[in-house]
Amino acid sequence: MRMLLQDQVAVVTGAAQGLGRAIAGRFVEHGAHVVVADLDGSAAARTVNELNSPRLTSIACDVVSETSVESMFRSVDDTYGQLDILVNNAGITRDAMLHKMTLAEFREVIDVHLQGTWLCSRAAVTRMRERDGGRIVNMSSIAAKVGNLGQTNYATAKAGIVAMTKATAREGARHGIRVNTIQPGLIRTAMTEAMPESVWAEKLDGVPLGRAGEASEVADVALFLASSMSSYMTGAVLEVTGGRNL
Repeated sequence: MRMLLQDQVAVVTGAAQGLGRAIAGRFVEHGAHVVVADLDGSAAARTVNELNSPRLTSIACDVVSETSVESMFRSVDDTYGQLDILVNNAGITRDAMLHKMTLAEFREVIDVHLQGTWLCSRAAVTRMRERDGGRIVNMSSIAAKVGNLGQTNYATAKAGIVAMTKATAREGARHGIRVNTIQPGLIRTAMTEAMPESVWAEKLDGVPLGRAGEASEVADVALFLASSMSSYMTGAVLEVTGGRNL
């Protein structure tokens, strides 16, 4: 197998479970050293133990906290002396219809997705500029394109990530930094499988390929964007949706 990320260093946020865990595992399979970052440091450590690779390390990081983010990236500097890839995957949901959503629920989702992506990107770009290159993969959502009932906070945050991707891509291009975004659709994770059966069935009915996606399929796209296979791509938004919302 061709190793696409041999000896490169990647940070994946929100990587203790779900899509982040799948991405971290795929990167390791392709030779990367991966920092599994998560708000829950114990869960991140368990993921590292379960994936069982010497190329994995864990760290607790609150992406909303400037201090916590800077501390994480200084740790990466001290341990590896380089940073090649950042995957901004950390995210939460606080779903409620607009008229019932609290300001706290709106702000919390905006802060984790937008402020968290911005803080981590700023720290990464500062380092990547010094090395004349790097790749950032941001996780948006198809909700940014079509909106979802009960997700005015989440859809807004994910749409903001698309705009941030494009602006960061413009700034980073002259320094060899590529920035792209993935918009997953209905992907089988613990979070989506907790949906009521009727909601799951309704969403699945709108997928032309006739099935939900797997976390591994999103991880494959993240690998593509993080590797030299996408060397002439920046500012792009790739939908991984099975054709949903065409």
